[in-house]
Amino acid sequence: MSLETAAITAWTFMQEIPVPPDVSALMVQGETPVAAFKTFRDSAIFTTKRLIVRDAQGITGKKIEIYSLPYSSINMWSSENAGGLLDHNAELEMWTRAGHIKIKVGKGADIRRLDSLIAWAVLK
Repeated sequence: MSLETAAITAWTFMQEIPVPPDVSALMVQGETPVAAFKTFRDSAIFTTKRLIVRDAQGITGKKIEIYSLPYSSINMWSSENAGGLLDHNAELEMWTRAGHIKIKVGKGADIRRLDSLIAWAVLK
């Protein structure tokens, strides 16, 4: 059995950042932010209930698409650290009820921290 499937979406997490103050508008009662990461044009926020990825679009970035991935929909994940000299990016992959999601992890973000966040969220 091969787990090699095309990703339904792919994001790049550049570095961990403070949780953006405007994220509270996206929270439901009892949900709190845990960690945030800079993406190319916006941010990704791990909360106590889900992963929220905000994707600013267009020239001005005023159009924003928001992805919400409840941790309960994650069936499996894998993490791969950067290989060194020619392999600079680490990767996190998640297989969910919605499909396969690939996250590239830049040098400024810790792949093991991301792996730990996913484990905490899914296994708690």
